[in-house]
Amino acid sequence: MSHSIPKPVQHCVHQLFELQVERTPNNIAVVFGKQGLTYQELNCRSNQLAHYLRFLGVHPDMLVGICMNRSLDMVIGLLGILKAGAAYVPLDPAYPQERLAFMIEDSQLSILLTESEQRTQLPLHPAQVICLDTDWQQIAQHSETNPDSGVTPNHLAYTIYTSGSTGKPKGVLVPHRGVTNLLIFMQQTPGTHGTRCLPGHQYYLL
Repeated sequence: MSHSIPKPVQHCVHQLFELQVERTPNNIAVVFGKQGLTYQELNCRSNQLAHYLRFLGVHPDMLVGICMNRSLDMVIGLLGILKAGAAYVPLDPAYPQERLAFMIEDSQLSILLTESEQRTQLPLHPAQVICLDTDWQQIAQHSETNPDSGVTPNHLAYTIYTSGSTGKPKGVLVPHRGVTNLLIFMQQTPGTHGTRCLPGHQYYLL
């Protein structure tokens, strides 16, 4: 059976999320353990973070690191970075210190999102650290409205590093259009019942 190829999506990843917020603001968007956030709650918190990041000078195609264990805050962090117009660089806290140090230096990160528990475990680096747990009071002073970063589907969404098994790890730059078109294609193509897909690193995202 042949299937028609979906038309390219002219939205960024976070914009698709914002469209869903408009449709189902009170539905549960994400659950971790016994905690959950509705689409509206997740949108408001990620917007506050986005406005805070823009206040710090974050701009389109800028790389922002995120080193956090799986949690609600991690999802807020990822969306906040995208909404600010930047691209996120996932840094798994379980990685060896040498690998983390290389990724931070190679991607030239100037801002890194984490939590106080992971902060003390990070290697020495020059990036400004934002802890979403202890710094949230300051972040929460910013607007809950959707920011307009001016990004387009051609701007970067994230950078993922290869395993480095055949040499030094290499950063792969992924634009929004690549992610959104893949998601829409998977959504419209029959697959295994219950399949779920989120943009980004399959070993890092919830």
